[in-house]
Amino acid sequence: MSPRNSLLYVLLGLGVAGVEVSGAFTSTKNTLKRSRRCSRVDTSKEAGKEIALTSLHENAAGDSDIAPCLDGACATDATSTPDMPRVVGESIQRLGIATGPTVWSEFGRLSQKHKVANLGQGFPDWLPPQFAVDSLVEAAVDVAESPHQYTRTAGHPNLVKALAGRYSVHLRREIDAMAEVAVTVGASQALYLSLQTLVKPGDEVILFEPFFDLYVNQVKLAGGTPVYVPLTFVPYSLEDDNNDNGETDVVGGEWILEPINLQNALSPKTRAIVLNSPHNPTGKIFTREEMESIANAVVTAGPQCVVLTDEVYKYITHAPPKEDVQDESARGFTSLCPGHIQFASLPGMWDRTITISSAGKTFSATGWQVGWCVGPKELISPIHQLLPYIQFCASTVIQEALARTLAKADAPYEGFPSYYAYLKESYTRKRDLLSNALKAAGFGVPDYDTTPGGGFFIFARIGKSIADALPAERKNSPNAAAPGGIARQDWALCQWMAEEKGVLCIPSTPFFSSERVAEGASDEFIRVAFCKTDGTINEAASALFDIQRGRRDSSLNKENASSLEADLEEAGDGIARERIETR
Repeated sequence: MSPRNSLLYVLLGLGVAGVEVSGAFTSTKNTLKRSRRCSRVDTSKEAGKEIALTSLHENAAGDSDIAPCLDGACATDATSTPDMPRVVGESIQRLGIATGPTVWSEFGRLSQKHKVANLGQGFPDWLPPQFAVDSLVEAAVDVAESPHQYTRTAGHPNLVKALAGRYSVHLRREIDAMAEVAVTVGASQALYLSLQTLVKPGDEVILFEPFFDLYVNQVKLAGGTPVYVPLTFVPYSLEDDNNDNGETDVVGGEWILEPINLQNALSPKTRAIVLNSPHNPTGKIFTREEMESIANAVVTAGPQCVVLTDEVYKYITHAPPKEDVQDESARGFTSLCPGHIQFASLPGMWDRTITISSAGKTFSATGWQVGWCVGPKELISPIHQLLPYIQFCASTVIQEALARTLAKADAPYEGFPSYYAYLKESYTRKRDLLSNALKAAGFGVPDYDTTPGGGFFIFARIGKSIADALPAERKNSPNAAAPGGIARQDWALCQWMAEEKGVLCIPSTPFFSSERVAEGASDEFIRVAFCKTDGTINEAASALFDIQRGRRDSSLNKENASSLEADLEEAGDGIARERIETR
């Protein structure tokens, strides 16, 4: 067997070649599909008798879902606790024993049960760029390097050297590859290790609200207390909103950080501030002025306070702040991430910052699971110390592949100066297509001509016409998975759209504290992902138009195909794309 053929057995978890092995993998066009079978929980009264093997990747129509068990209820999910021991470990006590379904298991279930255009899950549904796949193949069959054994625990030498070189440019200082970089299993583990090495019981960690929901439980696992600082939503005026037809019952807006709210949250117990920019779920890019206010807060809090910056979307800054780009140009500085501000580069913040990122979002390879921390030796050394007790090393093959991928990504790609330039333009086009559909359907969305944006989510505001279309009996109805057991407007709308209208989005409640949810802060918003193929976005757009029209007509796709095609052509600006296929 040739090395390249044997690679198929090495890379089964990625399905790179699109081959079929025991019926497990298929690859069609640009969409990678996988149908691994997984034990799924039967939550009925018969659950104790049998757990049936069910493909979590197949919906009623037999189509496959790319994200095995990611948002679905698998046998390993804590969806009930009747058989859990009375005595549990401290980590479980800190989290609280799960007693029912979550938003992720519930909407994962809906995505499997109904035929939907899935705009809920935050992963691209296409293959990584060819040069990344080629790098993976090259790494796996490189006899000289032989990257199939353990590598350096703190990071594969080739990768940490590549990262140190890039961050030396990002941060405008020389980064020591061996002392100031740590490679982890994804950015989530990087955050976990950072918190574990910093936080002790009683410490407080500031989270900007709305927040990526993983942060809360990671803080609790470290023994810390989350302290929420709400971002303020400022709606556009009706006159200022970019409204083509002059008729609307809702406008978009932007989320801002009011420094006084941050200052009021500080205490002698403040150990860390988590800063996510570009931001999940809102797409917000924190301005330089806002970051400077955070830096001031760090100094005010005291020498114990550290900032953890989550920058996984830094290369998807699709609407960069114009003033920051102009400032970089005026100073003759060429940024690797135009419009993205590295918090650690602010005066006095290098020694107070752990910068966290990963490769998954950038290279459309979330399953590669390689993340990293960059920071001063005093903050990174404890992470190095803890790493071998968590996982000896991230995959050597994937680390080597990523090192090779980084070296190729700066080269011209698909007619653009680099892959990163292509990535930005590609996501800008998809954002515009989905934004136009959301706005036409009656949602308020950001005006990216005036409001900076990044990442691949739109935090859409629910308009009156959309709220009125939602059947009254669904609002505030009992739902075991919803916070407080009640499906508030955002939740009820997302569930109704998945069950009745064929499009799946995520309610905003998981991104707010329970107190703010009770106040109604999440009622007006849903999170919509545009990291999807044009075909998926087109299908979702048709479903959204259908909601506004108050009917579901299978001919709607055909009626709107030409206009949607025109929208894509206008937004595409010459970028190659796949043909829209109407159903």
